[in-house]
Amino acid sequence: MKGWKKIALIAGGVVVLLAIVGFTVQQSRKGVVAVQTGKVVREDLTSVVTASGEIKPKVYVNIGAILQAKITHLYVKEGDRVKAGQLLASLDNIQYAADVAANNAMVNASRMDANAAKAAVNTAEADLNQAHAEYERATLDYNRNKALYDSQLIAKSDYDTKKAAYDTATAQIGSAKAKLAQAKANLDSAQGHIGQNVATLRRVSDTLSKTEYRAPFDGVITNLPVREGETVVPGIQNSPGSTLMTVADTSLITAEVKVDESDIVNVQLGQQAEVSIDAIPKQKFKGTVSEIGGNAVLRSTGVSTAQAVSSGQEAKDFKVVIALKDPPPNVHPGLSATARITTASRSAVLAIPIQALTIRERDDLSPDKDKKGSVQAAVPAGNPKEELQGVFVLRNKKEAVFVPVTTGISATTDIEVTDGLKEGDEIVTGSYKVLRTLRNGASVKVDNSVKPKEQES
Repeated sequence: MKGWKKIALIAGGVVVLLAIVGFTVQQSRKGVVAVQTGKVVREDLTSVVTASGEIKPKVYVNIGAILQAKITHLYVKEGDRVKAGQLLASLDNIQYAADVAANNAMVNASRMDANAAKAAVNTAEADLNQAHAEYERATLDYNRNKALYDSQLIAKSDYDTKKAAYDTATAQIGSAKAKLAQAKANLDSAQGHIGQNVATLRRVSDTLSKTEYRAPFDGVITNLPVREGETVVPGIQNSPGSTLMTVADTSLITAEVKVDESDIVNVQLGQQAEVSIDAIPKQKFKGTVSEIGGNAVLRSTGVSTAQAVSSGQEAKDFKVVIALKDPPPNVHPGLSATARITTASRSAVLAIPIQALTIRERDDLSPDKDKKGSVQAAVPAGNPKEELQGVFVLRNKKEAVFVPVTTGISATTDIEVTDGLKEGDEIVTGSYKVLRTLRNGASVKVDNSVKPKEQES
């Protein structure tokens, strides 16, 4: 036999042998799942809630127009520092000043009328007193002459004269009383006019005062959207009015962020936070949670759920205010900010990667028929449809057993385990596709050579 034929036969034999070996190895490895694993270790964990928002002063006031008028003077510009009571702007006040002057004149006139009415009352009282005196004199004369006439000592004409004088004095008393009552009524009317005119003067004076705007507190002008010569209008229902300017108290700066509804239950007043400002990179600012909103806000519109007609399943956020301890001097309201709120912290606790956690229904955890025993003991009895949270623990380096666990706080990548595992246990950490379908008691082989980025491909 020629040499090349021998070589061909040897090569063919080697190929057949390799095929047989490969087939045997493949059959022996059938059903074995490649997994990545990690150890249960002790470490320090910090639970953090991250939220974004913007920088805002704790106290600020939008000064809005109360009257419709033209701006005649602006005494400040954006960025100016102002003192409480400082004049900021003034509106055209000619008409309002004229109303005040006219009502001042009306008040003075009504007071003069009241003085005249009071003098008339005094005169009427004097006339009534005089009428009473005349009545008493006429009464004495009448009684005396009536007695003389009854004794036939005087003539009837003399008696008639005294009687007429008595009747006249009686009538004069009634007239004097009527005049006094009229004078008092005129005085009451004049005093009523004074009250009415004083109230009107107070109203127009208040209107005049609203043509000048003063700083409500020490602060900074952070917004000035108007110019001199523009006409401002007050707000009406469903229509906001003109905003003249915003005055902010910059002594206390806050970061107002929106926290997802799933995280808000972990946020509490007084928790520490770290705030980063986009405009000031590479710097972190310490802060404290000072306010937590009571109502959820729709993420799409920013409207409170208490005011929204319907929210359905739309995503919601809660407003959280963080007071910065040492804000930078160059910070400005409106700057974008991100806050990391520390909601919990644990030292030297058992921890595992979050990705190792998986969910299984209890009836999915029964082991294969040929693997009963220790595997089944790892799953307590209960409702077959109950969902259990747990991890797959490596047994004998070749078997993945599902173990229910109780978890505590979670950090960025790791989560605390409070029950179910012990330090040093080897657990299945990936890949995600494997964890999603891995069966309790499945045969596995460890392959930790796969990089994390390649596990989910």
